Amino acid sequence: MPTVHLIGGGWDPSAAAAVYGPFLEAAGTAPTVATLVLDEGDGEVQSARWAQVLRRTAPCEPVPVLVPLGGRLDVAALGDADALLVCGGLTPAYADALAPVVGELRAWLAAGERPYAGFSAGAAVAAGRAVVGGWRAGGVRVCPEDAAEDLDEVSVVDGLGVVPWTVDVHCAQWGTLPRLLTVLAGGGRGLALDEDTAVHLDGDGARVAGHGTAWLVDGGGAAVTVTASRAGDRLPSPGAR
Repeated sequence: MPTVHLIGGGWDPSAAAAVYGPFLEAAGTAPTVATLVLDEGDGEVQSARWAQVLRRTAPCEPVPVLVPLGGRLDVAALGDADALLVCGGLTPAYADALAPVVGELRAWLAAGERPYAGFSAGAAVAAGRAVVGGWRAGGVRVCPEDAAEDLDEVSVVDGLGVVPWTVDVHCAQWGTLPRLLTVLAGGGRGLALDEDTAVHLDGDGARVAGHGTAWLVDGGGAAVTVTASRAGDRLPSPGAR
């Protein structure tokens, strides 16, 4: 796969170069960037918001790709863009929009060696098994209800499978680390990202950038372990198990 860039959310302008810069650099000189937004009625406004951030970070041409709520992505709508940014919003709906076309989308990315960036929901659905919301597990509260994404029980669905971790976002701001720990209690590896924080994954490994913490979770042993990494740190080799 080409490079993958996971962003935990957040809109601090001082973090933009760190979290978006490596993605735009990987996309080439003055790239065209397809910005995929789930349209909940304000899709054009939201697309313009990301376009402004991208243009301020580096010369590029963002092209909005709007998917209506309840719809699914038409991969042909991505055209010949040099890169793809899957934006934020209602995570379960993003997963529903992408699940039917995972094979086509992965082929589109691979064919042009196009970098993938995911912001918040876009980062969560990059996983093979995607945490899409919920705030209780077996009826027991594991994170704030405000982080539930309109779901009650913690829900994990099929995602894109372009990263080796299960991903949760807005970690410090929304208190979502316990949700990820719950998901991984039976095994597996996960990554929880604070806002204004990114993990950039390429052939040389993965590194952390931005203002917050990337929480690497390993549930493969008798107990779950959590390692905190910050800007400049490199994560252990992400090769699949």
